[in-house]
Amino acid sequence: MNILLLRLSSMGDLIHTLPAIEDLSTHRPDVKLDWMCEASFADIAALHPFVQNVIPMHWRQWRKQLWQSQTRSAMMQLRNQLIGKDYQFALDSQGLIKSALFGKFAHTPIVGYDQHSIREPLASMFYQKKYAVDKYADAIWRNRQLFALAFGYEFDVDKVVFGAKVPTTVNNIVDNMTPYIVALHATSQDEKLWPETLWFELFERLHQQTGFDIYLPWGNDIEKNRAIKWAAQFNYVKLAPKMNLQQAAKLLADAQSVIGVDTGLLHLANALNKPTVGIYLHSNPMLTGVQITPISTNVGDVGVCPTVDMVFNAWQYCSAAKI
Repeated sequence: MNILLLRLSSMGDLIHTLPAIEDLSTHRPDVKLDWMCEASFADIAALHPFVQNVIPMHWRQWRKQLWQSQTRSAMMQLRNQLIGKDYQFALDSQGLIKSALFGKFAHTPIVGYDQHSIREPLASMFYQKKYAVDKYADAIWRNRQLFALAFGYEFDVDKVVFGAKVPTTVNNIVDNMTPYIVALHATSQDEKLWPETLWFELFERLHQQTGFDIYLPWGNDIEKNRAIKWAAQFNYVKLAPKMNLQQAAKLLADAQSVIGVDTGLLHLANALNKPTVGIYLHSNPMLTGVQITPISTNVGDVGVCPTVDMVFNAWQYCSAAKI
């Protein structure tokens, strides 16, 4: 049974879809699943071994030059590629008009949420089968429930497994002969940043406790310059090299633990089953936090800046639970 999954973006949304794919691999191993997503997040989709093919699309690029001939040609090539796959149906777990329209490219029935279960109710008009799923539940549960309804099985609510695995072809990008910690200091909104002075105090306490180096990933010049500045303050704080998403996944997978603000890489660490502490100041961790397990948790809340003690104690607990 060939099935097309429509989950185009963003990084966190793709990561939150992985447990549903893990459920599917257990209950319906007969399914051959292809995943269409934004090209910039294709490395995330490729982390689950049950995904047969990742089909990248470039909507973020195309929408800026929609009427150019090269854009129309690229979209036609995508359409022809999808039609040739002979899918039984497409599952739209994004629930947007955009994702439903790209599903139409495959010339196959589309199934998804009903109009009361999604942010853009008009998208449900494109679906041949529609399923009611609690609109206000967390993203992981919503994905799992939609998959279960569409494929006819029940899942274990109390057990969440992401099933993410870094491909063996991805090489080490840092010296992992000695343990290290990853500190995710960067995020897309300044309101979500944890104060520099608190990071510095945390670095000192982590190093005193473990003796480990601490790596700082970055994604743009502002983040890189901040990481360079911080690394200059401590000889055990290291600037991570420039990385693609699979290399970032490798850095996280090989880490002793990961501490970070609300960002996609934080959820990726969670998906890779690492001891993970999420630091929240401006978003609700009940909605956007990491999946809480014995080795992963969130501290802080909207308008509540967590203290160094809160973060350090949470890190100690998660690290001990992993051991």
